[in-house]
Amino acid sequence: MSSSHKTPFEALLNPIEINGFHLKNRLVMGSMHMRLGFSGNQVQQLAAFYRERAKGGAALIITGGVSPNSSGRMEEDASVLNSEEGKFGHQLIVNAIHNEGSLCAMQILHAGRYAKHVDAVAPSNLKSRINTIQPHQLTDDEIEGTIDDYVRCSLLAKEAGYDGIDIMGSEGYLINEFVSPCTNNRKDHWGGNLENRNRFPCEIVRRIRKSVGPNFLILFRISAVDLVLDGSTVDETIKLAQDLESSGTNALTTGIGWHESRIPTIAYMVPRGAWRTAAARIKKSVSIPVIATNRINTPELADDLIRSGEADIVALARPLLAEPYFIKKIQSANRASITPCIACRRCPAHS
Repeated sequence: MSSSHKTPFEALLNPIEINGFHLKNRLVMGSMHMRLGFSGNQVQQLAAFYRERAKGGAALIITGGVSPNSSGRMEEDASVLNSEEGKFGHQLIVNAIHNEGSLCAMQILHAGRYAKHVDAVAPSNLKSRINTIQPHQLTDDEIEGTIDDYVRCSLLAKEAGYDGIDIMGSEGYLINEFVSPCTNNRKDHWGGNLENRNRFPCEIVRRIRKSVGPNFLILFRISAVDLVLDGSTVDETIKLAQDLESSGTNALTTGIGWHESRIPTIAYMVPRGAWRTAAARIKKSVSIPVIATNRINTPELADDLIRSGEADIVALARPLLAEPYFIKKIQSANRASITPCIACRRCPAHS
């Protein structure tokens, strides 16, 4: 087909297969924390919210972060999935998304030293500059127990009907804290050299894959750029990406910056597509799909990222808060009516 007859945004609208799962286009709804729970009356609102974005055409919906245990909660009342009873609210979410023809993945997020409660834990007892809580340094047995909690949480998500999970390993949360030398000063086999620092995320992926089997999506949000002093280097990040692929990860999502970073990553002053080279660098180092994020809020930019080969998929979070029908409006040649995200960061969501 000649270029003059190509469909606008053809790359963005082109389907893709990940581990046998069919994504009807290259747009994923990234995780956002809407301050709505997965139980009680709030889950009805959350289901309606996700249903509308699925109806709007997103191929895959990733939920807001759910902790695998109580110590990993971001706040006292944050969502945890660690029991059979907890599945029922999630089933409502899954059904709402599936009924509109989209796939869904539950994000598993352990807050680590960012947790705003007295049970906060971390690889080392180093307090974050944005949190008043001093974290407890995990013992070897507690680390093993935390990995088991990730596995149990993943199995419960699968039983609830999710097509997969998205493991939060970015933004300075627990997994990222193990990987980065600036937050991991351990001297045992969970710290020190790169192999030891990568052990925690790779063991999580490896054991989850063994438990859930092959027919389940494991996405991993990797910190493509830490943007903190003494964070992981480019070479270390590439090695982690390769290790995660070997451990059983199906796709990598690029996280940009830690919450305590002084460098803005998603605000309006950051140029659109500013972090595309970070995604491209990881894509060159692995054979699994790479999902680009951050400051992508137009179909032109999203399409160009895929067309250029810098990413396989794009994840939009706040832009889909502003415009649930992002894909549908492109498909109906109604691009001009898309309500743009202006990156004001005054919306109720945070990620």
